[in-house]
Amino acid sequence: MTTQQPEPDLTPRTNQILAEPATVENCRADYDAAADIRQRMDDQNATH
Repeated sequence: MTTQQPEPDLTPRTNQILAEPATVENCRADYDAAADIRQRMDDQNATH
């Protein structure tokens, strides 16, 4: 006996990235928040 897969939820949702304005302040905050990620990527790239 085969089981039916439930239908996926295709309800449109607000995109949180597009919902916020791209102000200089928002961009700077995103850039500052990702400083540790950029450093980790630099460290990984330096070892390859």
